[in-house]
Amino acid sequence: VQLQACGGGLVQAGGSLKLSCAASGRAFSTYSVGWFRQAPGKGREFVAATKGSGGSTFYADSTKGRFTISRDNARNTVYLQLSSLKVEDAAVYFCAASQRVILTTIRLDTAYGYWGQGTLVTVSS
Repeated sequence: VQLQACGGGLVQAGGSLKLSCAASGRAFSTYSVGWFRQAPGKGREFVAATKGSGGSTFYADSTKGRFTISRDNARNTVYLQLSSLKVEDAAVYFCAASQRVILTTIRLDTAYGYWGQGTLVTVSS
């Protein structure tokens, strides 16, 4: 599967953005999709994920209540709604997919084999 993330941009603190991750390939509904982010000088951090074949959602503590992940399997797309953005949310956001993640690994970037190119989110104070 190939992934393409888009929707990043510049937003003021407190604002919102909606990121999209469009996938090519078959059986998209069976793929778990995760969003990760990486700020300059920092490691890649889990943001949110949606489990394949069911759509259960998972969030990092830092994004729970502010970000919402959703998926439209008919469009082969996963969305990440970012709300109440903080300066510390600024990063390159990546989407990733895998058919092999389980509940204990869904937050681990090493569990995902397919990655999109990333989209930059900048938050101004």
